[in-house]
Amino acid sequence: DRTTLRVATYNTSLYDDAAGGLIQRLQAGDAGARNIAAVLQQVRPDLVLLNEFDYDADGRAADLFQRDYLERAQAGGAPLHYPYRYLAPVNTGVPSGLDLDRNGTVGGEGRDRGNDAWGYGLHPGQYGMLVLSRWPIDTATVRSFQLLRWAAMPDARRPVDPATGRFWHEDAIWAQLRLSSKSHWDVPVTTPHGTLHFLVSHPTPPVFDGPEDRNGARNADEIRLWSEYLSPGARPWLCDDAGRCGGLAANARFVIAGDLNNDPVDGDGRHEAIVELLQHPRVMRMPTPTSVGGEQVARAYAAKGMERRGAPAHVTGDFGPRTGAMRLDYVLPSTGFALAGSGVFWPAADTAHAAITEGSDHRLVWVDLQP
Repeated sequence: DRTTLRVATYNTSLYDDAAGGLIQRLQAGDAGARNIAAVLQQVRPDLVLLNEFDYDADGRAADLFQRDYLERAQAGGAPLHYPYRYLAPVNTGVPSGLDLDRNGTVGGEGRDRGNDAWGYGLHPGQYGMLVLSRWPIDTATVRSFQLLRWAAMPDARRPVDPATGRFWHEDAIWAQLRLSSKSHWDVPVTTPHGTLHFLVSHPTPPVFDGPEDRNGARNADEIRLWSEYLSPGARPWLCDDAGRCGGLAANARFVIAGDLNNDPVDGDGRHEAIVELLQHPRVMRMPTPTSVGGEQVARAYAAKGMERRGAPAHVTGDFGPRTGAMRLDYVLPSTGFALAGSGVFWPAADTAHAAITEGSDHRLVWVDLQP
């Protein structure tokens, strides 16, 4: 249907611990990438954000994924071509030169090195983002908030050490911290029905820290950045990497997309941040996307004693026996669109395409919009 816009988000788990590792895997033929491409060929979104797709400056991984995976039939699907894409540097794996985890050393090897990067990662570009589109992307007017300082946000959730009651980061470090663990992008896409601002991000998981909950605080403020971006007022502190300040025009249409790493009621996140975004006056009120397969998995965990408050059909990923299934992935359109449909691509366990969802611990979420 040419009048319907299908917009999706998918955490693809297409990352590697080594720089250039994803390129090598895609060159060799990667089973996970084939599954990811197979899912995309089934859903066929017009516009999609891929989270956890390692960034390389030349776009080699994106080229390989397009040519050798999307454009070749996978698991009975039809080839899929995206003429337009957007990718850019992210904070993950970029050394800060600071002792961010307060372990007494700067950098180091493995997890120690990752913890002192601007966003956790073992090499620059790990867990990056890739936008694929059927329609032209106005790359000249993309806004990136990779460099925005966390301390610039009014009433930022500055982490506190509960043992001492003092701020967890020294003032000199707090003043330098970047808010976005990967990046926040406003990607204007020229659709047949006008410009759509694709607001994409991948906030840090609110875990892997200590009682100071620094990742929980950061996750909440990374989500809050979009609430601020959509709200009226001058916002002189909200400056992009090109130095342009302020939020999104009041009449602009948008879709927020990404693995936001925060379930509205379950798990470790500060739920008020995602609830605030879901209830923002500019975000469409819509039924939560659902799946049969996700409901099956969530109910299976509940039968083993892992009770959850959220609806089983709403989950977007299976994170194993310790964490269970949760709703972490979102496609949130602006008011002004009409909702024509939505879903989570998670077929029932005994159906033909159940196996292709195993390329990632997340599932693709899609929404169909009409102008």
